[in-house]
Amino acid sequence: MTRPPAGRPCWPGADSDPTAPPGTEPAAPQRVRGVLEADVTVVGAGLAGLSTAYHLAERDPSLDVLVVDAEGPAAGASGRGTGLLGPRVGPPVDQAVRRFGPDTARRMHLASTEAVERVRELCARLGVPTGPRDGEQIVATRTADGLATLARQAAAYRQLGLDVPVLSAAGIRDRLDVPYHAGLLYRAAGLDPAALSGALARACAAKGVRFLGNSPLVTLRPGETAADTHLVFPGGTVRTRKAVLAVNAAAGPLGLPVGTVLPLLVHAVATAPLPAEARELLGGRTGCALIDAHPLAPYFRLTPDGRLVLGGGRPLLPPVSDDSGSAAVWAGLEERLRRLHPALAGTEVTHRWAGRIGMTSDGLPVVGPLADRPDVWYVGGCCGHGLALSVAHGAHVAEALTGGTPERLPWHRSRAPRLPLPAPARPLLRAGLGLMDRSARRAA
Repeated sequence: MTRPPAGRPCWPGADSDPTAPPGTEPAAPQRVRGVLEADVTVVGAGLAGLSTAYHLAERDPSLDVLVVDAEGPAAGASGRGTGLLGPRVGPPVDQAVRRFGPDTARRMHLASTEAVERVRELCARLGVPTGPRDGEQIVATRTADGLATLARQAAAYRQLGLDVPVLSAAGIRDRLDVPYHAGLLYRAAGLDPAALSGALARACAAKGVRFLGNSPLVTLRPGETAADTHLVFPGGTVRTRKAVLAVNAAAGPLGLPVGTVLPLLVHAVATAPLPAEARELLGGRTGCALIDAHPLAPYFRLTPDGRLVLGGGRPLLPPVSDDSGSAAVWAGLEERLRRLHPALAGTEVTHRWAGRIGMTSDGLPVVGPLADRPDVWYVGGCCGHGLALSVAHGAHVAEALTGGTPERLPWHRSRAPRLPLPAPARPLLRAGLGLMDRSARRAA
């Protein structure tokens, strides 16, 4: 997610400079000025960009790696998620089998579980807590349609030989005191996304990665030779041999030829720390989070200090002129939170925030070189699953740029499908998002 119009997440370091020494005032990041040079320039200092820079520096310490951000390291989306670290990528597994075949669908799921483990390992290396080692996520339903949907997915997992257990209502109650009919159980975790972003930024700096900020990318141009690219910023230009544009939904305004990565504004709220009994009922004992199978219905997890973080609701289609739309979504989330469990009826909501995610029409990210520029890569469109995928994507790109041959999967591609979005069509899309939200409210 990128910088929202309003709101503040509950993560302690979400709006601080992660590269500043503890107890000091953060300095304004230096801008791009004049003409600079680098071996590899990463545009975007969120999780995808930081992971790319980190893995580049690990694989080839001789590289001069420069990270440039429109604001500063970890200033945007990556510190403002809800911290759900779980598998799944692209369409549901049964649809993936039909679209890509069983072998590819299986590799897709295993890649997503490996991405979760990669984040766990990185967090252990950088000293970022990730909650219980045996943490869980339940994708659950309380509707007849949802039961049919999960049954199809469970059958596909069994046919592929993948271990995704089915939980009955009683099995869910053993973990969370909420009235869902059935669910699928995934191995997962929860973490502070701002802490991970900050730790990655500090680790990059320790490896010699340079950082510049307050420099939004304006355009890119061919260099004097085929081996150079010029990245143009308001205050100057960076001449670079290779570039990684980890700019997510900003691809559209920049005119990048990567198909449509649609920016959607999504929302979350967090409570004050819950009493011990409420924590026990809502996952404190098992480290379990719950995601409603309906795409816009609520999902929630507990933080280590006992807050309940709840997200979901109707996403908004930018541009958003003021905070009134977000205020309505936050109010809806608070209403759902209080109906989630009687123990939450009088709980204070202390944090509300929003941010942009990048969505594609086929549900798959885009990770690959631009069609006509093999030394310029784009990373984005994780469709709400960016916490695990962004770290994995950074490692994938770093391997490719340093001469490796990383595994190719359906989202390792140069572009997503093109979705025409002229101005007259935007009200129709907004209306469609509203209908989905009302459907989710009925399901919840």
